[in-house]
Order: sequence, then structure tokens, then C-alpha cells
Amino acid sequence: MGTLSVYVGQVLSMLLAILVGVGGVAALYVIMDFLVGFLPDKAQKRVLPWVFIGPLLIILAFYLVYPTLNTVYLSFLDASSEHYVGLQNYIFAVTNPAMHIAFRNNLLWLVLLTSLSVGLGLVIAVLANQVRYETVVKSFIFMPLAISFVGASVIWRFVYAYKPVNVPQIGLLNAMLTSVGVEPIAWLVNKITNNFALIAIGVWLQTGFCMVILSAAIKSIPTEIIEAARVDGANGWQIFWRIMIPMISTTIAVVATTVVISALKAFDIVFVLTNGNRGTEVIANRMYKEMFSFLNFGRASAIAVILLLAIIPIMVINIRRFQEQEAIR
Repeated sequence: MGTLSVYVGQVLSMLLAILVGVGGVAALYVIMDFLVGFLPDKAQKRVLPWVFIGPLLIILAFYLVYPTLNTVYLSFLDASSEHYVGLQNYIFAVTNPAMHIAFRNNLLWLVLLTSLSVGLGLVIAVLANQVRYETVVKSFIFMPLAISFVGASVIWRFVYAYKPVNVPQIGLLNAMLTSVGVEPIAWLVNKITNNFALIAIGVWLQTGFCMVILSAAIKSIPTEIIEAARVDGANGWQIFWRIMIPMISTTIAVVATTVVISALKAFDIVFVLTNGNRGTEVIANRMYKEMFSFLNFGRASAIAVILLLAIIPIMVINIRRFQEQEAIR
């Protein structure tokens, strides 16, 4: 009975917090809108937009801008954030052997995750568009995206599970191998296979996203163009390469840059399955280790800044792509 009352109290507290939060925001906007009404008409037109976006900009600055600037500041301090050390943390980040492995693996993630996810998503989008049960096919392929990266990692831990030879295999892949007379493979331990095994999980998760976006782009191609190409004698392969690809190239670029950002930020899968051991280290996981395992705030901040600098150009490219699409529309 006591436990039930605690749960009820927690639920009521949560509901009260939501009510007060939403009601407080609504009251803030109503009051500010009322106060703007006392200004001259010309001033109202200039001030009113800032009334609505102002609080959001303040929240954005507090939760994004300030932490970013603080991280840059901490990157020039020592492990305890007490003494200025200049560029020592950045020198560590580009010279440490563990960081070299992380950079190499992130490059591998970037190339393979992007090319495989976008490539498979595009192929599946084109093929699924030709069948009657398109919705069912796309639903199954998109379903993994609804799973968190941690949840997917736990699922694939069982798929990759390894037992010694002559012991019954509980992992799906090794059970399939042993059923045809092939020795089981320690997918997450073997340095030849572990990085590719981790990237395969990312591809499994990202392919559905790529497929949905690219499928929408393909459906936006006017059917008259496709029919005219067929009348002129173009086969399916020619239509795909010479009509579809050029017409959805902007969308492909946007999807690719989105996946590139995900590849650069790869963390969850690596952390859950290997924690960066056996040559699977990535930049984000190394940053986590420096911060929470080694308690070196300076090095962790420097690695975070390097990761941010790597992502910013890609984000800028993505924003420009969106702007180009809007201009065309």
C-alpha cells in the first residue's frame, strides 16, 4: 500500500509539473502579447515576432550556445580544469595512438555506413515502388529505426553471440555457420570482423530512414517523364541512372550528409558492444572515456571540440542543400 501511494504521488507530481510548465509558458506569451499591445502599431510589428521567438532563443542559448563555449574554454585547461595548458589537449588528441585508432574507425564508419545505407535505401526504394505490397515491405525495413541504438545493440549482441567450437551456439550467425560445417566466429572479438560487425548494425538502423526519404523523392518524379523515356526506348537501368538519379540528386545529397553526421557521432553501438576495446574505438567513445573513466575534463573537451569542428561543415552543406530545394520550389 505504501509503494502504491509513492507511485501515485510521483505521477501526480509529474502531471503537476507538466501542467505548471505548459501553463506557465502559455501565461508568459499571453502577458507579453498583452504588453506589446500598448506599443505603437509600427513598433508592434517589429517587436511581436521577437516576443514569440525570444524565450526560445534564450533557452537555445542556455542549453546549446553556453555549453559549447564552455567546452571550448575547458579544452584549454588541465584535467581538473584549474590551470591553463594551451594546446596540450589538442596535441594529445592528434598524437595519441588510441586517438589514431578512433580517427581511423570513424573514417571507416563514415565511408561504409554512408555508402551502404544510402545505396541500399535507394535500391530498396526503387524496387519497392514496383510491387503491390510496397507498404508492407517498407514497414519491415523501416521498423529498426523505431528501436533505440542501445536496444538494437542488445539485440545484435545475441545475433553475434559466440561459443567455443563443439559447444551449441546461441548466436544466430554462428548457429547458421556451424549448421553448414563452418567454425563459429567471435564477431566482436576478432579484430578483422568487429568494426564491420558494428557498422552493420548502423546500416540496419539507417537504411530504413534513407529508404523512406528517397522513396518520397522518387514518387515526386512526374510519371510523364518516365513514360516518355520508355516510349523513346529507354530500359529500366537507363531510366534509373539517367532520369531518377539526376532528378533526386539533391535529396540523395541531403540524406547522405545526414548519415555522415550520424557516422561521425557514432557512440551507442560501440559503447554497448565493445566499449572501444579490441581496435573498435571511435571519437565519441574516446571522449566519454576521457571524461568519465579518466576524469580528464580538458582532454575530453578538446576531443568534443574536434568532433564539433568535423560536423559543422557537413551541417552547413546540409543547410545549403535545404535552401537550394526551397529556392527551387
